[in-house]
Amino acid sequence: MELSQLQINNVRNLQQVKLQGLQKVNVFYGPNGAGKTSILEAIHLLGMARSFRGSSVKPLITHGCDDCTVFGSISASSPGGPTSRLALGVQRSASGEVQIKVAGKAVRTAAQLVEHLPLQTINADSFDLLTGAPQARRRYLDWGVFHVEHRFYSQWQRFQRCIKQRNNLLRHGKMSDTELAVWTRDLAVSGTAIGEYRQAYFAELKPQFLDIIETLAPELKGLDLRYRQGWEKNTPYEDALAISLGVDRERGYTHVGPQRADIKVTIDARPAAEVLSRGQQKLVVCAMKLAQGQLMSARGKGRCTYLVDDLRSELDEHHSKLVCGLLSTMQVQVFVTSIARDDVCSVWPKSDGLEVFHVEHGQVKPEGNCPSP
Repeated sequence: MELSQLQINNVRNLQQVKLQGLQKVNVFYGPNGAGKTSILEAIHLLGMARSFRGSSVKPLITHGCDDCTVFGSISASSPGGPTSRLALGVQRSASGEVQIKVAGKAVRTAAQLVEHLPLQTINADSFDLLTGAPQARRRYLDWGVFHVEHRFYSQWQRFQRCIKQRNNLLRHGKMSDTELAVWTRDLAVSGTAIGEYRQAYFAELKPQFLDIIETLAPELKGLDLRYRQGWEKNTPYEDALAISLGVDRERGYTHVGPQRADIKVTIDARPAAEVLSRGQQKLVVCAMKLAQGQLMSARGKGRCTYLVDDLRSELDEHHSKLVCGLLSTMQVQVFVTSIARDDVCSVWPKSDGLEVFHVEHGQVKPEGNCPSP
């Protein structure tokens, strides 16, 4: 699936932008504040029904407007077969209302949208995979599981309902043992399934990551990923809940389970965030994101689209070329921003045709392909 057309209305300083004939690699360059990142943000809104800059909607909408809208057309083709097209549309209002349409029909949940335009974002916030709280790494892990394991989402929804009800009972301290046992039993079933799906996915993801980081930064010997499921490793989740019941009653919430899962990124058994330079951290983050894209393709689940904000930030020319080379090999669609056009054109493989757009004051002007060296 590739995004072939994009229409943006009232997303930050992008009041009316229409892009047609989008290619495999699309470069947006221009000065700071021109609207480059807002284009990536609009694509993220189209694929995820939310911004990657935060949960608040009002800053996303052009000042003085009541809502913002993004429309897109994605195309898919198979060898020897016809090209099919699918229209997507997302509108966010200042009041918080969300409207999502797929093929002209309204859908109720973002999950029904996400599967049509899988997105990976590499930007300044991506460093949270190393330096942030475990929640960022759980979201990273669950993105991958969602796209390769169709049973995951229903179990995840069930788990969220169960833990909310169980925590309400624990917090208020007035519950019958029978009622608590019912929610605990259901929580154990869904939590066990989530843990198994995550573990199976991680077992495939880790080798992909290690291969990629060996290409990007062979000097980082001893780099490792470890998955922690959120309760004692060799203990069934049902037993872990039983063991922790006294503490749960005392604290008023469930403190073991998938909601405590994490991925530990270490080098020589030390936290990578404490040891690596900023540039090395970005290479690790890139490897983690690229590994998910490779695994998705390997599992026959299609290709994801990459949104890369300020590619050259933190990376020298050599490592920028390595990242671009891997993205090119993966045959994924890429939307990438930079201050200067040559920041991308000089490091992307010349065999790929790059569509270039100049962005300034919220206006986007197509400039054709990168010039030949």
